[in-house]
Amino acid sequence: MNDFPKAYDLALLFAALSDRTRLRLLSLMDGREVCVCYFVEILGMSQPKISRHLAYLRRAGVVAARREGKWMHYRVVMPPDPGAAKILDETLAVLKEESGMQKDLKRLQETCCLPQGTSALVGAPLPVVIA
Repeated sequence: MNDFPKAYDLALLFAALSDRTRLRLLSLMDGREVCVCYFVEILGMSQPKISRHLAYLRRAGVVAARREGKWMHYRVVMPPDPGAAKILDETLAVLKEESGMQKDLKRLQETCCLPQGTSALVGAPLPVVIA
């Protein structure tokens, strides 16, 4: 029996970070918990496609999910491995400076502020800032 802790899979982390859609999702979740319905609206992709990308990020250990009724909420979590956490932290910092990611964040903010009844997101829980 092996008593050593399982090593963090850096290759899986790098694979998770190698896709633009997953980077966009991480950028939108950075510092907040977001309902999957907002990802569909902001990225203009189908819910199953978004869910596959989120599942990939969960397997890489950088995203956590929770269900609240019919709504699924996602947030970034730091991997337990210090090196992996540093890679993710630096990646998120770089994404903040990228113009395409800033446009996504602006769309998220604008979408959250739409009057009730003018969006497909009626009744959706607003993103929550994580302290």
